[in-house]
Amino acid sequence: MANILKGKEVVKKVKESMKRDVKDLNNRGITPTLAIIRLGENPDDIAYERSILKNCDGVGIEGEVYEKDENISTEDLISLIEELNTDNNVHGILIFRPLPKHIDEDIIAKTISPLKDVDCMNPLNLEKIFEGNMEGFAPCTPKAAVMIMDHYNIPLEGAHVVIINRSMVVGRPLSMMLLGKNSTVTICHSKTKDLKGFTNSADVVVTALGRPKYVTDEYFNEKSVVIDVGISFDENGKMAGDVDFDNVSSKVEAITPVPGGVGSLTTSILLSHVILAAKSL
Repeated sequence: MANILKGKEVVKKVKESMKRDVKDLNNRGITPTLAIIRLGENPDDIAYERSILKNCDGVGIEGEVYEKDENISTEDLISLIEELNTDNNVHGILIFRPLPKHIDEDIIAKTISPLKDVDCMNPLNLEKIFEGNMEGFAPCTPKAAVMIMDHYNIPLEGAHVVIINRSMVVGRPLSMMLLGKNSTVTICHSKTKDLKGFTNSADVVVTALGRPKYVTDEYFNEKSVVIDVGISFDENGKMAGDVDFDNVSSKVEAITPVPGGVGSLTTSILLSHVILAAKSL
């Protein structure tokens, strides 16, 4: 049976650090505050919002929700963001995505102050990652994947890591983070020929396909470390990762579960960015 790389231990460590930082900020008269912008009443957004607010309460962060009609104009949304950009009592800004189709997401991303961009939407923050600067606001999901590997002492220096995702949200920034740790990185995607050949030769495989249980034991060897970033639902409506966990966990060396793996850490990282912003502003 593989070593199960659970996110719970890492979450506990991050939250303990946040609580110490919040106490220090409070002693300076600062309450770290996150502004959440939600457009419309999408049930998934509302559920995520509740989860974030609960986690905010748990570490001493103030969460403020700005609910707007989903038909809001790009101009009005820009005005709200600019108002929050200049509010010294707001340290982080989070906008639930995807945005409605009539909203120009590129303009919105560039409008958020890079100093308050805790979800790493602004291209200036992404640019820092590609320049090798990991000290700011990195995308939460790839950062969570790296933190889990660091916590469990997965050797990354010199390791061959295959990432099955080429998006700007996961695959590309993750590749930069791993290059910063001296890994050798291969990015694969839906057009990759002989995907199994790449994954079987890798030391670490990170998958973010969004296809439940798509990746079977044929993709791995007995020394594989598998980081499953995919979150979707199987035919029974049960949350599942990209990897067929029951089938693969008996073969590989280590694997993250879904749920309870990378995804369980992402909200904590988001909130840690709010604290980082509060300390910097």
